[in-house]
Amino acid sequence: MRTFDWIILGAGTAGSVLAARLSEDPAVSVALVEAGGAPTDPQVGVPRAWPALQGTAIDWNYATVPQRHTANRVHAWARGRVRGGSSTINAMAHVRGHPSDFDAWVAVGAAGWGYRDLLPYFIRSEDWDRGASPYHGQGGPVSLMTPSDPHPITRAYMAAGEEIGLTPTPEHNGPRMAGPTLNSLTIKEGRRQSTADAYLTPDVLARPNLHLLERHEIRGLRFEGQRHCRGVELQGPEGIERIAAERGVLLATGAIASPTLLLRAGIGPADELKSLGIPVRLDLPGVGHNLHDHLLSGGNVYRARRPVPPSRYQNSESLMYIERSGAGSAPELVLACVIAPAVTECFPAPAFGEAYTLMFGFTQPRSRGSLRLASADAKVAPLIDPNYLAEEYDRRAYLDALERAQAVGGARSLADWREAELLPGQQCRSEADRRAFLARAAYTHHHPVGTCRMGTDAEAVVTPELALRGIGGLHVVDASVIPRITTGPVNAAIIALAERASDLLRGRPPLAPATWA
Repeated sequence: MRTFDWIILGAGTAGSVLAARLSEDPAVSVALVEAGGAPTDPQVGVPRAWPALQGTAIDWNYATVPQRHTANRVHAWARGRVRGGSSTINAMAHVRGHPSDFDAWVAVGAAGWGYRDLLPYFIRSEDWDRGASPYHGQGGPVSLMTPSDPHPITRAYMAAGEEIGLTPTPEHNGPRMAGPTLNSLTIKEGRRQSTADAYLTPDVLARPNLHLLERHEIRGLRFEGQRHCRGVELQGPEGIERIAAERGVLLATGAIASPTLLLRAGIGPADELKSLGIPVRLDLPGVGHNLHDHLLSGGNVYRARRPVPPSRYQNSESLMYIERSGAGSAPELVLACVIAPAVTECFPAPAFGEAYTLMFGFTQPRSRGSLRLASADAKVAPLIDPNYLAEEYDRRAYLDALERAQAVGGARSLADWREAELLPGQQCRSEADRRAFLARAAYTHHHPVGTCRMGTDAEAVVTPELALRGIGGLHVVDASVIPRITTGPVNAAIIALAERASDLLRGRPPLAPATWA
């Protein structure tokens, strides 16, 4: 049986960072396990092709249970089954979140994970095309670019935001997040840069102490006694293999797979496990709970007056965050200008080139759901229930976001492009009609978090050091540990989280907190 110092499960965003950083020490051996492999589809590298990657062989193709508040619809949840994980199939927007997001983590017991603690790690991770500054780094692994030639509809949309009274901001990741601005994108030399591209470079993969085990599916965690994880059993191309860890196993398989692996190992709510006949290794009530996700809407769609040229980037060049609670507060609403028709399965879609969309959503959902096992059989998919729109706050915020989208979409600045509003349309005016539209238009923003949340209370699954509570030799480092979702897409926050975790795991003192933010 092969033995390594560290075993990292999942070569997605967090796993790529951990593998690169932990293997910097040549005396430390690292195994990086990934169910998928390197992407071979050339469309992966084409920024505007990202929607076509969903539902393919590099997607785990998860689905939710029917959602009561979205017209009993089942929502497809794309998660990357490929080197780089979901950073290989996402929309490439790099938005850290609002400072208050991270301070909210500290408030629930995640000491050391506040905004000032994480800002140095955001800076360390990036190579920003506008150069180093107190808020940005240069020379790091993650290449960040700002569109130099945004689409004319994007420019008109940002002008429309100013027209309705929103103050522009230079960028999302500086002192002020809210307002019209262009996105920072993980695009390098015109092509997608996944987190694996950034961190698992050829030089890193050539390290003799880093062992990449691709196309290896995880059969289960292995334990020494009841309470110490010693390794993992894998199904690889050549059969079943068991590998062991001297220092520990690091779960980095994401907000769906990480709690699923724990539950199948008998770690989770005892009553749920017993009901399925799974022996209880540790009663840990929070495993699989606190699931939440961002919703967008597909969408506020407009027929264009003339053919819409394709985006040079990834079809969505500007997220516009909007404050509801005063200047400087965490933005609660978000709009996205999409240079294409974007609708759910409930509506007919215009042809590409004939329409554009203002997607819209809210950033701090209060509804909480869960992930549970459907069966003790590992081949049966888990029950994913985000409990979308269960809270009235979420439904009201969604209505407000639709109102802001229509205000921007109807502004004079877009008149040169706007022929007619197709969805929801002028016939959708009453609140009841608008709520019914939102139920059918709701669409995941692909940001599930929270199912192994960190903290110090009884519902916390991991400690602030990301060690699993009650089990030795096991840490969780991925989106599942996030106690409360960030205001923006979560990929940037996961990179910073994994960067700081790598220092903790190496026994290094964390970078000094920022004093200037």
